Amino acid sequence: MARTKEFDPDVALQRALELFWRKGYEATSIADLVEHLGIGRASLYATFGDKRELYLKAYDRYLENGIDFVDLLSQPGPVLPAVRALVERYAEEAAHDVLRRGCLVVNTAVELVPRDRVLARRVEANWDFLEATLTSALARARAQGELAEDKEPRALARFLLTFMQGIRVIGKSSNDPARLRDAADQALSILS
Repeated sequence: MARTKEFDPDVALQRALELFWRKGYEATSIADLVEHLGIGRASLYATFGDKRELYLKAYDRYLENGIDFVDLLSQPGPVLPAVRALVERYAEEAAHDVLRRGCLVVNTAVELVPRDRVLARRVEANWDFLEATLTSALARARAQGELAEDKEPRALARFLLTFMQGIRVIGKSSNDPARLRDAADQALSILS
C-alpha cells in the first residue's frame, strides 16, 4: 500500500521557490532543499523529480505569483497612468527588497540561461509576453492621444522592458532607494 504524503506539496514548492530565489540554483544543494522543505530526500524526488525539475516548477510558481501587469495595462481609460504605475512598482519593489533577492527571472537569466536552453526559452517567453503587453498598451495610448504620434510603441516597450529588468539587478545590490526612484522618473520622462 502506498504511503500518504506527510507534507503539503504546494507548501514545499513555495519553500523551494523561496530558497532558490534567495540562494540561486547552483548554491542550493539537495541537502539544503531537504532541510529547508522539511521532507526526506526520497519524498523530494518522488514528488518533484530532480533538483532541475524542482527549479523549473519553482520558476513557474514565481511567474504565477508575479505582478499582474496584464490586468493593470488592459484597464479601460487612460493607459499612461497604468504604465507609469507599473514602472514605479518595479522600482519600489526593487528599492524595498530587504532580502536582496532581485527577480527570479533575471537571476535565472544571469545564472542559468547561458547553458540551459529550456530556461532560456522560458525567460525569453516571459520577456516577449511583457514586451507584447507593453507594446499593445502603448499603441492604445498613442491611439487615444496620450502618446505623441512620433513615439514608436514597440521601441518604447523594449526600452521599458530592458529598464525594468535592469532596475531589478540594481535593486539587488544598491542600498540607495533614491537611485531607483530617480531612474524610474527619468525612464518615464520619455513617455511625455
